[in-house]
Amino acid sequence: MYTHANKLRIAVIPMLAALLLAGCSGPRKASPAVSQAFESVIPKPASAVPAGGIFELTSDAQIITDEANKAAAEYLAERLRPATGFALPVVVGDGSESVHAIVYTTSSDASLGNEGYELSVADKGVRISAAAPAGAFYGGQTLRQLLPAAIESGSVQTQPWEMATGTIRDLPQLAWRGSMLDVARHFFTIDEVKRYVDYLAYYKMNVLHLHLSDDQGWRIEIKSWPKLTEVGGKSEVGGGEGGFYTQEAYADLVAYAQRQHVMIIPEIDLPGHINAALASYPELYCIGKKPEIYTGTEVGFSTLCRKKDLTFKFVDDVVNELAALTPGPYIHLGGDEAAATPKDDYIAFVSKFHEIAKKHGKIMIGWEEIAQAAIDSNDVAQHWHSAEYASMAAAKGAQVIMSPSTRVYVDMQYDSTSKFGLHWAAYIEVDESYNWDPFTQVPGLDRSKILGVETPLWSETITNLDEAEYLLFPRLAGVAEIGWTPSDLRSWDNYKIRLAAHGPRMTAMGIDYYRSSRVPW
Repeated sequence: MYTHANKLRIAVIPMLAALLLAGCSGPRKASPAVSQAFESVIPKPASAVPAGGIFELTSDAQIITDEANKAAAEYLAERLRPATGFALPVVVGDGSESVHAIVYTTSSDASLGNEGYELSVADKGVRISAAAPAGAFYGGQTLRQLLPAAIESGSVQTQPWEMATGTIRDLPQLAWRGSMLDVARHFFTIDEVKRYVDYLAYYKMNVLHLHLSDDQGWRIEIKSWPKLTEVGGKSEVGGGEGGFYTQEAYADLVAYAQRQHVMIIPEIDLPGHINAALASYPELYCIGKKPEIYTGTEVGFSTLCRKKDLTFKFVDDVVNELAALTPGPYIHLGGDEAAATPKDDYIAFVSKFHEIAKKHGKIMIGWEEIAQAAIDSNDVAQHWHSAEYASMAAAKGAQVIMSPSTRVYVDMQYDSTSKFGLHWAAYIEVDESYNWDPFTQVPGLDRSKILGVETPLWSETITNLDEAEYLLFPRLAGVAEIGWTPSDLRSWDNYKIRLAAHGPRMTAMGIDYYRSSRVPW
């Protein structure tokens, strides 16, 4: 007999079959957008092997970590919570039985070094393994790039938080990957500089070089020489009010950067670019007339007085206080464009600066002109213009930071229509900033002498971070890749596609970036 029960059985069987077939179909496949994120990481990883599936971060997810990587785990949780709205509790444990979690573990693989990591994404969870805390931190920065761009929003976004499955194994080619911010010509607040740190860390850069003094302004409190900020800190290019960092504010900035594995390098530019200090303490000047506060942009007219013992007490006191405030082995003492300093005096100055830095436990960094003096393997020269000086510094044993002005001076205009920047070195479009190799930039320079790369941002034409972003982005990301990714893995044709995919990320971060016509945004 054909009954209602038979009807029900007949209706249910196809439904059960469909469910069984769905269950046998395996993990969901990654959509093109999700796959693109996996393939668009900047800097490009040493190895990235997609598996084709999806992991979805949901509201019940945890971040599980061992003690060694707890700081990295907590940082990642802080970055993911605003956009997802998820609690993402950080739990200390081994994660061996975890499902649907992000798990941090310490690797015994010494080949990863201090900054390498392995990131494995499966349909049931994510694992970040590193031999040292910096590597764990960078693994988390890559994970952010695998999620949709909206993850960088500061408010809750309603959407699936999916990432492609696969394995990324990664480590940098160069130890020094940095940027310089000139806070002397125009002053930037601590909050603006912290934001700058965030940008560097996002692209796995590990150095922020702060140009703290110049003719136009002195930006760091020196308690033994208070007029440096009382007088020299109250000016800037164009006659603005300037500003300076108290030692407490500077220490807070250093700690903030350390949490993101960014080392602060303070620069006091000596013996030239020193007018703000001379206006504050005229007794440092050889000529009796007191220098006036300077708000222009010309260079090469100021110098310390070698004849006075007070000059070297001044330098010693400044280095002493800065060294005490700044962890890490380095201090930058300028040395560039000292046109007003006689050459014999210049050479003597650099030798004395080397001794003072060493006395206070620091390695002296100077712009490449210091190669004229008796520098050695305990010094670092920063190449910006002269291949001859870069080679000379390396021949004397110094390591070299590569900052060629025609490639990575991001205060240079993109083209003649750029709203900020100068062009004395070159017009530098995005591809031109990317298409160079630090190991061949200076012919004959041994690659073992190259410490890393750094992109300076001088501030003659910019007054705040929003204006700085236009010059920095998207060129900063390319310099980060030059420092991280081996040259044979890089190509402009591949990079411009990945960079275009980062446009929505920069927008979500609130970055006012330049939309180059050479990038298919």
